[in-house]
Amino acid sequence: MSTTLKPHAPKALAALRIITALLFIAHGTQKLFGFPAAEFQPQAFTLLWFGAVIELVGGTLLLLGLFTRPTAFLLSGEMAVAYFMFHAPNSFFPALNGGDAAILFSFIFLYLLFEGPGALALDNARADKRAAA
Repeated sequence: MSTTLKPHAPKALAALRIITALLFIAHGTQKLFGFPAAEFQPQAFTLLWFGAVIELVGGTLLLLGLFTRPTAFLLSGEMAVAYFMFHAPNSFFPALNGGDAAILFSFIFLYLLFEGPGALALDNARADKRAAA
């Protein structure tokens, strides 16, 4: 079965990257613009505001598959910090502290750091252009 599925791995990785990026962008737009809905909007230039900007810009870069590895590194770190600063103090258990998404995002981004963007990424076009030069 693995020989049948292996050729599709780059497309599956791209799907993971794109869907994760879209979900992550929504967290940024929620905090910055109140869209689609927001429980709160952080004050400009606060730690939470900078986090939202990173979510929006980083999510967009991942969506495009542009600078995937360094962006994934930054976003994985952001989610680890978010978990330990805002979720872990509330409870040891992620199901109780609301940190499930932060943990999942952090590890998906860590995976993208090591695996790369998959198919349908501007990074691939940049690499092809460099190889042709």
